[in-house]
Amino acid sequence: MTMLSRYLPILEWGRTYNRKILTDDLMAAVIVTIMLIPQSLAYALLAGLPPVVGLYASILPLVLYAIFGTSRTLAVGPVAVVSLMTASAAGAVAAQGTAEYLEAAITLAMLSGVMLAILGLLRAGFLANLLSHPVISGFITASGILIATSQLKHILGIKAGGDNWPEMLGSLAAAIGETNVWTLAVGIPATLFLFWVRKGAKPALQRIGLPARAADMTAKAGPVVAVALTILAVIAFDLGDRGVNLVGAIPQGLPPFALPSTDLSLIEKLWVPALLISIIGFVESVSVAQTLAAKRRQRIAPDQELIGLGAANIASAFSGGYPVTGGFARSAVNFDAGAQTPAAGAYTAVGIALATLFLTPLLFSLPIATLAATIIVAVLSLVDLKTPGRLWNYSKADFAAHIATIAITLLAGVEMGVITGVGVGLLLYLWRASRPHAAIVGRVPETEHFRNVDRHNVFTVPHILSIRIDEALTYLNARWLEEYVLEQVADRPAVRHVILMCSAVNEIDASGLESLEAINHRLGDGAIGLHLSEVKGPVMDRLKRSHFIEDLNGEVFLSQSKAFDKLVSDDGAPPEPVDHYEARGLI
Repeated sequence: MTMLSRYLPILEWGRTYNRKILTDDLMAAVIVTIMLIPQSLAYALLAGLPPVVGLYASILPLVLYAIFGTSRTLAVGPVAVVSLMTASAAGAVAAQGTAEYLEAAITLAMLSGVMLAILGLLRAGFLANLLSHPVISGFITASGILIATSQLKHILGIKAGGDNWPEMLGSLAAAIGETNVWTLAVGIPATLFLFWVRKGAKPALQRIGLPARAADMTAKAGPVVAVALTILAVIAFDLGDRGVNLVGAIPQGLPPFALPSTDLSLIEKLWVPALLISIIGFVESVSVAQTLAAKRRQRIAPDQELIGLGAANIASAFSGGYPVTGGFARSAVNFDAGAQTPAAGAYTAVGIALATLFLTPLLFSLPIATLAATIIVAVLSLVDLKTPGRLWNYSKADFAAHIATIAITLLAGVEMGVITGVGVGLLLYLWRASRPHAAIVGRVPETEHFRNVDRHNVFTVPHILSIRIDEALTYLNARWLEEYVLEQVADRPAVRHVILMCSAVNEIDASGLESLEAINHRLGDGAIGLHLSEVKGPVMDRLKRSHFIEDLNGEVFLSQSKAFDKLVSDDGAPPEPVDHYEARGLI
């Protein structure tokens, strides 16, 4: 791949574009467009923005991603979690419904786009690794609960608010007596219908003779059916005059040219939320893109994905939209519909643009409750109640990070939830790294293998202490290793040789070297030899650049077996089998 095509992947796949691929991409674009119109309206509502802004955020961003993105099937646009984070960030600086609020959302898109693009140019995609899977899972679960709860007011036809779960529940409880029965009569059936569509529509369509793929694609159009039916219900029963909130007039025409704010005080308030939106959006997008690419044995370039998503967000800002990223649901539909290249996204953008030109008058009578039902059904699929149990059984530390993220997100909001999750994850990682696993090992009978004496029947001799170190030696754990070795030696008066088995040690930093020097000095004072075995080449190269090898009072052995044989014969004592341990599996 040339340098130009590396930054413009369209030059790579565009060379092989043909009529068949065009047909596949157009078919996928039609299906995704049908799905995306109600989703875009609903997610804009979730972000606290006029519904048309969701359509604006689904046009130019798709075109720019098609040029700069590397995934063949990722569909970019508004998504639930990013919409919630946008509402939280913009709501902190302006009131919903004001020009300042829209300006804050547009500025968030620009800041997020610039950050993503810079990270991509710096090849800093690895920064997304700061968010572990338990943290991401916990954040998405809590966000799904928050989003679903925030939309209940639209289903009930009441006024309620709140920035966290307790506030939302309290506000709903206080206003429950003002429920509009006509709104409820629209919202509940729409919600139940959309839940049925997700699971029951495809089997029902297959039972009446529709092929599996056609049934699946038709079921994906369920939200459009809900939109059409509820609009007809509003018109037939004059529900607008009965207190049912409607979308109302939606501006007709292509997205306007917009300029993000250059107010430094506003940017200062928004840059941290923009960074969090960037990271969350990137992680979600790359996860979806990698999953779909693997199914076709394709690959994506994470660093270029940063640039692609950055360009999409910048385009969203200049076209009056808000932050976007790759969404799982629409990307899966795009994949299943047979999209072959990112051009399918560009064709989808054309479809959305046509909708803004010609279809928006038809949405005047669309109930807000229908959009709320669309959001609720979409986000409840994100709530994963099985993960906490699995994490509890597998790793208490990861369980703690997961639960902390859920709790803080629900109680303090999305930004604090992400920050807490990252903080807890890093603290747990540092705690584990500061207490590495080390094992006293002995020789497995009739082999050259050495295993943990607590798990296997092995041979040891009283005057040799073999310790396998299972982590890199860094400033985080160097002092721990020093104390561990000296403690083990103190408990074994007969020891005359200590062998540090370094097969799992990939790095020894300056602090680790200092601790090795201290161990060597302390053991030397007690007439105990310190030996190393199975030291990896790069680690050995660094040790040779110090005085440690020259000062070592023992030897460096190629293998643990050679070290054991040499030191046993030097002392003249025969091996003694340790038979009071039962073999309990390998580590």
